[in-house]
Amino acid sequence: MKTIQLAAIAILIVASYNCKDFKKGYEDGKKDAEKEAAAAAEEIKEEVAEEVIKFKMEAKSDSEVTGDVTFTENESGVHMTAMLTGLTPGEHAIHIHDKADCSSADGKSTGGHWNPTNTPHGKWGAAEGYHKGDIGNFTADDSGNATVEFSTEEWCIGCEDDTKNILGKGVIVHQGVDDFTSQPSGAAGARVSCTGIIK
Repeated sequence: MKTIQLAAIAILIVASYNCKDFKKGYEDGKKDAEKEAAAAAEEIKEEVAEEVIKFKMEAKSDSEVTGDVTFTENESGVHMTAMLTGLTPGEHAIHIHDKADCSSADGKSTGGHWNPTNTPHGKWGAAEGYHKGDIGNFTADDSGNATVEFSTEEWCIGCEDDTKNILGKGVIVHQGVDDFTSQPSGAAGARVSCTGIIK
């Protein structure tokens, strides 16, 4: 009888240890699964956090200036890349204007520079003031091609801050150069290419 009781106690002890091992393995596995799920969620969050919108530039004012402009928003702000062709070699101005309306032949349907903070026109970052649309000048090569890169935390794509939201605005390339002084637009000349920033 004592032998049976001892055997039963031994079985209970072994079973108890096995249950502990099983529970420990389960808990470890659960923690690993939670870590993997959190990592996957973070990756998805990062992918969702980056928004990309792309538009075709349309020739205006009897020019042949076309191309693409892409806006990418992520945690560091908005990055703009414009790839342009058909320009005359040399410097030209590029700005964001008030309206996403490229219906007129001269591009003037986009209105003036986007200036939600009602500041003077000027070079981006100038202490005296600048428009939120004052991107500045760029140089086209001898073949009339140019790439414009611009990044800022002062823009957003579709946020609720009207002083930062570029949706509903227009991108204009000018024939001339922005002098950063003349008001209200820098005397940059004809509007030779246009696109609306819309979704």
